[in-house]
Amino acid sequence: MNIFQLTEQIILGERRAIARGISLVENESPQALELLQLLFPKTGNAYRIGITGPPGAGKSTITNKLALHYSNQFSEANKNKKVAIIAVDPTSPFTGGALLGDRVRMTDVEMNDNVFIRSMASRGSLGGLSKKTKEAADIFDAAGFDIILMETVGVGQSELDIVSAADTTVVVLVPESGDSIQAMKAGLMEIADFFVLNKSDRPGAEQAVMSIKTVLGLATRYAQHTEETWIPDVVSTIGNEGKGIDKVAEMIAKHRTSLERTNQLTNKRSERIEERIRELVEEQLHKNFWNDAREKILRNEIEFVLSHKRTPYDVAVELVKNV
Repeated sequence: MNIFQLTEQIILGERRAIARGISLVENESPQALELLQLLFPKTGNAYRIGITGPPGAGKSTITNKLALHYSNQFSEANKNKKVAIIAVDPTSPFTGGALLGDRVRMTDVEMNDNVFIRSMASRGSLGGLSKKTKEAADIFDAAGFDIILMETVGVGQSELDIVSAADTTVVVLVPESGDSIQAMKAGLMEIADFFVLNKSDRPGAEQAVMSIKTVLGLATRYAQHTEETWIPDVVSTIGNEGKGIDKVAEMIAKHRTSLERTNQLTNKRSERIEERIRELVEEQLHKNFWNDAREKILRNEIEFVLSHKRTPYDVAVELVKNV
Protein backbone atom coordinates (compact mmCIF):
# COMPACT_ATOMS: atom_id res chain seq x y z
CA MET A 1 0.00 0.00 0.00
CA ASN A 2 1.47 3.35 -1.00
CA ILE A 3 1.17 6.53 1.05
CA PHE A 4 -1.66 7.93 -1.06
CA GLN A 5 -3.76 4.79 -0.59
CA LEU A 6 -3.03 4.86 3.15
CA THR A 7 -4.11 8.50 3.31
CA GLU A 8 -7.39 7.74 1.54
CA GLN A 9 -8.15 4.83 3.87
CA ILE A 10 -7.41 6.93 6.97
CA ILE A 11 -9.77 9.66 5.73
CA LEU A 12 -12.41 6.96 5.25
CA GLY A 13 -11.89 5.92 8.88
CA GLU A 14 -10.39 2.48 8.23
CA ARG A 15 -9.12 1.30 11.62
CA ARG A 16 -6.13 -0.68 10.34
CA ALA A 17 -5.02 2.26 8.23
CA ILE A 18 -5.31 4.59 11.23
CA ALA A 19 -3.23 2.24 13.36
CA ARG A 20 -0.62 1.92 10.63
CA GLY A 21 -0.49 5.69 10.14
CA ILE A 22 0.09 6.32 13.84
CA SER A 23 2.81 3.65 13.87
CA LEU A 24 4.58 5.39 10.98
CA VAL A 25 4.51 8.65 12.92
CA GLU A 26 5.55 7.11 16.23
CA ASN A 27 8.45 5.24 14.66
CA GLU A 28 9.56 8.37 12.75
CA SER A 29 9.28 6.63 9.39
CA PRO A 30 10.46 8.62 6.35
CA GLN A 31 6.85 8.35 5.06
CA ALA A 32 5.37 9.97 8.18
CA LEU A 33 5.99 13.56 7.09
CA GLU A 34 4.34 13.02 3.69
CA LEU A 35 1.38 11.31 5.36
CA LEU A 36 0.85 14.20 7.79
CA GLN A 37 1.12 16.71 4.96
CA LEU A 38 -1.55 14.90 2.98
CA LEU A 39 -3.86 14.57 5.99
CA PHE A 40 -3.53 18.10 7.35
CA PRO A 41 -6.23 19.68 5.11
CA LYS A 42 -8.74 17.26 6.69
CA THR A 43 -7.93 18.28 10.28
CA GLY A 44 -9.50 20.94 12.49
CA ASN A 45 -12.86 19.37 13.25
CA ALA A 46 -12.20 17.19 16.30
CA TYR A 47 -12.42 18.58 19.83
CA ARG A 48 -9.35 17.65 21.86
CA ILE A 49 -9.65 17.02 25.59
CA GLY A 50 -6.63 16.54 27.84
CA ILE A 51 -6.90 14.44 31.01
CA THR A 52 -4.01 14.95 33.40
CA GLY A 53 -3.11 14.83 37.09
CA PRO A 54 -0.91 13.01 39.61
CA PRO A 55 -0.40 9.21 39.49
CA GLY A 56 -3.20 7.20 41.04
CA ALA A 57 -5.82 9.92 40.68
CA GLY A 58 -7.94 7.78 38.36
CA LYS A 59 -7.20 9.43 35.02
CA SER A 60 -7.68 6.17 33.10
CA THR A 61 -11.00 5.51 34.80
CA ILE A 62 -12.27 9.02 34.07
CA THR A 63 -11.09 8.76 30.45
CA ASN A 64 -12.75 5.35 30.08
CA LYS A 65 -16.07 6.50 31.54
CA LEU A 66 -16.01 9.76 29.60
CA ALA A 67 -15.44 7.88 26.33
CA LEU A 68 -18.36 5.60 27.20
CA HIS A 69 -20.53 8.63 27.95
CA TYR A 70 -19.75 10.24 24.59
CA SER A 71 -20.19 6.93 22.75
CA ASN A 72 -23.63 6.41 24.27
CA GLN A 73 -24.54 10.01 23.56
CA PHE A 74 -23.44 9.67 19.94
CA SER A 75 -25.28 6.37 19.52
CA GLU A 76 -28.53 8.06 20.46
CA ALA A 77 -27.99 11.14 18.27
CA ASN A 78 -25.62 10.20 15.45
CA LYS A 79 -24.16 6.71 15.05
CA ASN A 80 -21.42 8.01 12.75
CA LYS A 81 -19.72 10.04 15.49
CA LYS A 82 -16.60 8.55 17.03
CA VAL A 83 -14.29 8.93 20.04
CA ALA A 84 -10.52 8.39 20.06
CA ILE A 85 -8.38 7.82 23.14
CA ILE A 86 -4.64 8.42 23.16
CA ALA A 87 -3.32 6.92 26.38
CA VAL A 88 0.30 7.86 26.98
CA ASP A 89 1.95 5.10 28.99
CA PRO A 90 5.42 4.83 30.51
CA THR A 91 8.05 3.46 28.15
CA SER A 92 9.10 -0.16 28.48
CA PRO A 93 12.84 -0.32 29.31
CA PHE A 94 13.10 -3.47 27.17
CA THR A 95 11.17 -2.70 23.98
CA GLY A 96 10.89 1.09 24.04
CA GLY A 97 7.14 0.69 23.55
CA ALA A 98 4.20 1.53 25.78
CA LEU A 99 3.60 -0.65 28.83
CA LEU A 100 -0.15 -0.57 28.05
CA GLY A 101 -1.11 -0.07 31.70
CA ASP A 102 -3.87 2.39 30.87
CA ARG A 103 -5.28 0.54 27.90
CA VAL A 104 -5.94 -2.71 29.77
CA ARG A 105 -8.04 -0.81 32.31
CA MET A 106 -10.42 0.65 29.72
CA THR A 107 -12.73 -2.36 29.67
CA ASP A 108 -15.93 -0.36 29.16
CA VAL A 109 -15.01 0.79 25.67
CA GLU A 110 -12.30 -1.55 24.38
CA MET A 111 -14.80 -3.50 22.21
CA ASN A 112 -16.83 -0.45 21.18
CA ASP A 113 -16.78 0.10 17.40
CA ASN A 114 -17.16 3.86 17.85
CA VAL A 115 -14.14 4.12 20.18
CA PHE A 116 -10.51 3.73 19.12
CA ILE A 117 -7.89 3.33 21.87
CA ARG A 118 -4.24 3.89 21.08
CA SER A 119 -1.46 3.55 23.64
CA MET A 120 1.70 5.53 23.00
CA ALA A 121 4.99 5.37 24.87
CA SER A 122 6.21 8.55 26.52
CA ARG A 123 9.73 7.75 25.20
CA GLY A 124 11.50 9.99 27.65
CA SER A 125 9.21 13.00 27.27
CA LEU A 126 8.94 14.90 30.57
CA GLY A 127 5.81 16.81 29.68
CA GLY A 128 3.34 13.97 30.26
CA LEU A 129 2.73 13.37 26.55
CA SER A 130 4.53 11.36 23.92
CA LYS A 131 6.41 13.58 21.47
CA LYS A 132 4.16 12.20 18.73
CA THR A 133 0.83 12.60 20.52
CA LYS A 134 -0.12 15.74 18.58
CA GLU A 135 0.52 14.02 15.24
CA ALA A 136 -1.51 10.99 16.33
CA ALA A 137 -4.33 13.37 17.25
CA ASP A 138 -4.09 14.90 13.77
CA ILE A 139 -4.51 11.44 12.23
CA PHE A 140 -7.63 10.78 14.33
CA ASP A 141 -8.90 14.24 13.41
CA ALA A 142 -8.44 13.59 9.69
CA ALA A 143 -10.12 10.19 10.11
CA GLY A 144 -13.32 11.87 11.23
CA PHE A 145 -13.21 11.39 14.99
CA ASP A 146 -15.31 13.97 16.81
CA ILE A 147 -13.77 13.75 20.28
CA ILE A 148 -10.11 13.00 21.03
CA LEU A 149 -9.28 12.21 24.67
CA MET A 150 -5.57 12.51 25.50
CA GLU A 151 -4.53 11.01 28.83
CA THR A 152 -1.08 11.93 30.09
CA VAL A 153 1.39 9.49 31.59
CA GLY A 154 0.87 10.83 35.11
CA VAL A 155 4.37 11.87 36.08
CA GLY A 156 3.00 14.32 38.59
CA GLN A 157 5.00 17.51 38.25
CA SER A 158 5.59 17.94 34.53
CA GLU A 159 2.23 17.53 32.87
CA LEU A 160 2.31 20.89 31.15
CA ASP A 161 2.57 19.70 27.52
CA ILE A 162 -1.14 18.98 27.55
CA VAL A 163 -2.02 22.69 27.51
CA SER A 164 -0.64 23.17 24.01
CA ALA A 165 -2.22 19.94 22.73
CA ALA A 166 -5.77 20.17 24.10
CA ASP A 167 -8.72 22.50 23.65
CA THR A 168 -9.93 21.71 27.17
CA THR A 169 -7.60 20.54 29.95
CA VAL A 170 -9.06 18.56 32.85
CA VAL A 171 -6.96 17.99 35.98
CA VAL A 172 -7.96 14.93 38.03
CA LEU A 173 -7.20 14.91 41.77
CA VAL A 174 -8.13 12.77 44.79
CA PRO A 175 -8.85 13.83 48.38
CA GLU A 176 -5.95 12.19 50.19
CA SER A 177 -2.16 12.43 50.12
CA GLY A 178 -2.13 16.18 49.63
CA ASP A 179 -2.64 15.80 45.88
CA SER A 180 -4.47 19.10 45.60
CA ILE A 181 -1.67 20.99 47.34
CA GLN A 182 0.92 19.15 45.26
CA ALA A 183 -0.94 20.09 42.09
CA MET A 184 -0.93 23.73 43.06
CA LYS A 185 2.84 23.62 43.57
CA ALA A 186 3.41 21.74 40.33
CA GLY A 187 1.63 24.28 38.19
CA LEU A 188 -1.41 22.13 37.49
CA MET A 189 -3.54 24.80 39.13
CA GLU A 190 -2.65 27.20 36.34
CA ILE A 191 -3.24 24.82 33.44
CA ALA A 192 -6.62 23.39 34.48
CA ASP A 193 -9.76 24.57 32.71
CA PHE A 194 -11.52 22.78 35.53
CA PHE A 195 -10.82 20.13 38.17
CA VAL A 196 -12.26 16.70 38.77
CA LEU A 197 -12.06 15.50 42.37
CA ASN A 198 -12.25 11.76 41.81
CA LYS A 199 -12.89 9.11 44.49
CA SER A 200 -15.06 11.70 46.20
CA ASP A 201 -16.65 9.02 48.41
CA ARG A 202 -13.41 8.94 50.42
CA PRO A 203 -12.90 10.86 53.66
CA GLY A 204 -11.76 14.45 53.22
CA ALA A 205 -13.42 14.94 49.82
CA GLU A 206 -15.55 17.91 50.87
CA GLN A 207 -12.58 19.63 52.49
CA ALA A 208 -10.49 19.02 49.34
CA VAL A 209 -13.16 20.59 47.13
CA MET A 210 -13.35 23.62 49.43
CA SER A 211 -9.57 23.90 49.47
CA ILE A 212 -9.35 23.93 45.67
CA LYS A 213 -12.21 26.40 45.37
CA THR A 214 -10.54 28.68 47.91
CA VAL A 215 -7.31 28.74 45.94
CA LEU A 216 -9.24 29.29 42.69
CA GLY A 217 -11.13 32.14 44.34
CA LEU A 218 -7.90 33.80 45.46
CA ALA A 219 -6.40 33.41 41.99
CA THR A 220 -9.37 34.95 40.20
CA ARG A 221 -9.87 37.71 42.76
CA TYR A 222 -6.59 39.38 41.87
CA ALA A 223 -6.60 38.54 38.17
CA GLN A 224 -8.00 40.86 35.56
CA HIS A 225 -11.09 39.36 33.97
CA THR A 226 -14.41 40.28 32.46
CA GLU A 227 -17.86 38.73 32.61
CA GLU A 228 -16.85 36.53 29.68
CA THR A 229 -13.69 35.19 31.38
CA TRP A 230 -13.80 31.45 32.02
CA ILE A 231 -13.32 30.67 35.72
CA PRO A 232 -12.32 27.07 36.58
CA ASP A 233 -14.55 25.05 38.90
CA VAL A 234 -14.49 21.64 40.59
CA VAL A 235 -16.57 18.57 39.70
CA SER A 236 -16.79 15.63 42.11
CA THR A 237 -16.83 12.09 40.71
CA ILE A 238 -16.67 8.46 41.77
CA GLY A 239 -15.06 7.24 38.57
CA ASN A 240 -15.25 3.49 39.03
CA GLU A 241 -19.02 3.80 39.53
CA GLY A 242 -19.49 6.31 36.72
CA LYS A 243 -20.94 8.87 39.11
CA GLY A 244 -20.42 12.49 38.10
CA ILE A 245 -19.17 11.70 34.59
CA ASP A 246 -22.18 13.44 33.07
CA LYS A 247 -21.20 16.55 35.05
CA VAL A 248 -17.67 16.33 33.65
CA ALA A 249 -19.03 16.15 30.09
CA GLU A 250 -21.37 19.06 30.87
CA MET A 251 -18.44 21.16 32.14
CA ILE A 252 -16.42 20.35 29.01
CA ALA A 253 -19.37 21.46 26.87
CA LYS A 254 -19.66 24.71 28.84
CA HIS A 255 -15.95 25.40 28.43
CA ARG A 256 -16.16 24.71 24.70
CA THR A 257 -19.10 27.09 24.37
CA SER A 258 -17.17 29.75 26.27
CA LEU A 259 -14.12 29.32 24.03
CA GLU A 260 -16.21 29.55 20.88
CA ARG A 261 -18.19 32.56 22.09
CA THR A 262 -15.03 34.54 22.94
CA ASN A 263 -13.03 33.34 19.91
CA GLN A 264 -10.51 31.75 22.27
CA LEU A 265 -10.83 28.36 20.57
CA THR A 266 -9.48 29.84 17.34
CA ASN A 267 -6.71 31.58 19.29
CA LYS A 268 -5.72 28.37 21.08
CA ARG A 269 -5.57 26.44 17.84
CA SER A 270 -3.56 29.23 16.21
CA GLU A 271 -1.04 29.06 19.06
CA ARG A 272 -0.93 25.26 18.70
CA ILE A 273 -0.05 25.56 15.00
CA GLU A 274 2.60 28.19 15.72
CA GLU A 275 4.20 26.03 18.40
CA ARG A 276 4.12 22.99 16.12
CA ILE A 277 5.88 24.90 13.34
CA ARG A 278 8.55 26.00 15.82
CA GLU A 279 8.99 22.38 16.96
CA LEU A 280 9.34 21.18 13.37
CA VAL A 281 11.93 23.86 12.62
CA GLU A 282 13.92 22.93 15.73
CA GLU A 283 13.79 19.23 14.83
CA GLN A 284 14.96 19.94 11.30
CA LEU A 285 17.76 22.25 12.44
CA HIS A 286 18.91 19.65 14.97
CA LYS A 287 19.02 16.91 12.34
CA ASN A 288 20.87 19.08 9.84
CA PHE A 289 23.28 20.60 12.34
CA TRP A 290 24.98 17.49 13.69
CA ASN A 291 26.82 16.34 10.58
CA ASP A 292 30.08 14.37 10.64
CA ALA A 293 32.26 17.50 10.54
CA ARG A 294 30.61 19.08 13.60
CA GLU A 295 30.61 15.78 15.49
CA LYS A 296 34.36 15.59 14.87
CA ILE A 297 34.91 19.17 16.12
CA LEU A 298 32.92 18.37 19.25
CA ARG A 299 34.91 15.24 20.05
CA ASN A 300 38.24 16.96 19.37
CA GLU A 301 37.43 19.82 21.74
CA ILE A 302 36.32 17.72 24.72
CA GLU A 303 39.89 17.21 25.95
CA PHE A 304 40.59 20.97 25.87
CA VAL A 305 37.41 21.67 27.81
CA LEU A 306 38.27 19.03 30.42
CA SER A 307 41.69 20.62 30.92
CA HIS A 308 40.06 24.08 31.15
CA LYS A 309 41.99 25.38 28.16
CA ARG A 310 38.65 26.10 26.53
CA THR A 311 35.11 26.51 27.83
CA PRO A 312 31.92 24.79 26.61
CA TYR A 313 30.74 28.24 25.51
CA ASP A 314 33.79 28.73 23.23
CA VAL A 315 33.15 25.38 21.57
CA ALA A 316 29.43 26.10 21.13
CA VAL A 317 30.17 29.46 19.48
CA GLU A 318 32.68 27.82 17.15
CA LEU A 319 30.17 25.13 16.16
CA VAL A 320 27.39 27.60 15.49
CA LYS A 321 29.31 30.36 13.73
CA ASN A 322 29.69 28.41 10.48
CA VAL A 323 26.02 27.41 10.20
